[in-house]
This record gives sequence, structure tokens and C-alpha cells, in this order.
Amino acid sequence: MLSESVTRGKTERSIGPDSTAIKEMELARLHSLQLRGSLWVIPMLLVLGSVASAQDPKVTQLTAPPPMRFIPRNEREQLATAKDAKERTRAIIEMADNHLLRAEEFTTDRKHDSALIEIGNYMALVEDAMGFLRGMKRDSNRTRDLYKRLELALRAQGLRLAAMRRVTPAEYAGQITVAGEFARDQRTEALKAFYGHTVIPEPPEEATQRPGEKPAKAPTSAGDTKRP
Repeated sequence: MLSESVTRGKTERSIGPDSTAIKEMELARLHSLQLRGSLWVIPMLLVLGSVASAQDPKVTQLTAPPPMRFIPRNEREQLATAKDAKERTRAIIEMADNHLLRAEEFTTDRKHDSALIEIGNYMALVEDAMGFLRGMKRDSNRTRDLYKRLELALRAQGLRLAAMRRVTPAEYAGQITVAGEFARDQRTEALKAFYGHTVIPEPPEEATQRPGEKPAKAPTSAGDTKRP
């Protein structure tokens, strides 16, 4: 029995160091494989990242859609009850100013979507006013006065729209610019309608003369002829 235990102890001592060495070799091999694998993963991640960034489209800034142009129902009913063109034009100018005022207030409060709704109402009223005046008698002083009244209002409103655009974020400012250009175009049309009835271009005097020729004298009546 004693000899058997001594023999078993010798066997365990001979096997113990060898098994530990094998385990250390296995761990070293696994560590080497992990290291080699990580060296391949880093370049692959870099390549995949560059490909993904190349395929991603550029993020473009969204812009607000154009406002719907419509006249509220209560204002349409009020315009329908106007007794004449002068009262109707005055009411439209007042309504347009009110919508523009509310748009300015919404812009100050940074409620830009609500401001665009008011801008759409404003543009619809101006379109209605111009359409109504186009249907009136063109060579009437009364029509010319209404065009002039509307032109003065559009000039002031255009300045207000320009000031509003300067404090509006980029995604909304484009529509304010469109409204300002609209007001400018309508004002130009009103000016042409106002001055078109009175301004008659005359040809220059030089165009009716030949080079070196003196201007023709106005004909004199028989009574104006001097006697010797």
C-alpha cells in the first residue's frame, strides 16, 4: 500500500507540470487569435463607415409650404354687403392690414405656421381687390382713385413684409419673400392702371427733324401776318 501511494504521487507530480504547460499554450494561442482578429476588425469598420457616409444623402433644410390663399367666410360676407366700390376697397385694405398685423404678432411669438396662415389671407384679399378693380371702367377718375388708394396701402405693407422676413427663420422666410414680391407686383400694376389714363408719351422733337434742319415754325393766321 505504501509503495502504491508513493507511485501515485510520483505520477501526479510528473503529470501536473505538463498539463499546466498545455493550458498556458492553449491560452496563448487563443489570445493570439483574438489579437489577429481585432487587427482585421478595425480596418473593416473604417471601410464600412466610409462607405456608409458616402451613400448617405446630404441632409437638406426643409422649407415651409406656400400658404393657402383664402378669404375667411365672415370677411367674404362683409365684402358682399358693401354698398359701393369705394367702401369695398376700403374694407379690403383694412382687412389686409389686420391680417398682416396678426402675422407680425405671430412672428414675434415664433408661431411661424400661424403667421403664414395670416399671410395667405392677406394675399387672397389683395388678389380680390385687384380683380374687382379690373372689372371696373378703366377711364374713370373714380377707378383711378381706388387704384391709388390701394397702391399706397401696398407700398406700406411691402415694407412691413420686408421687416418681417428679416426676423423669420430660413425655412419660413422664403414664403415671406414670395409675399413681398407679390405685394410689389400688385403695387406696380396699380400704378400702371393709375397713370395709364393720363400719361401720353410724346415723340421727341428731334425725331421729326432731319439732320441740320431748323425746327418748323408754327403756322400763323392771316390776321397775324405783318404788313410792310
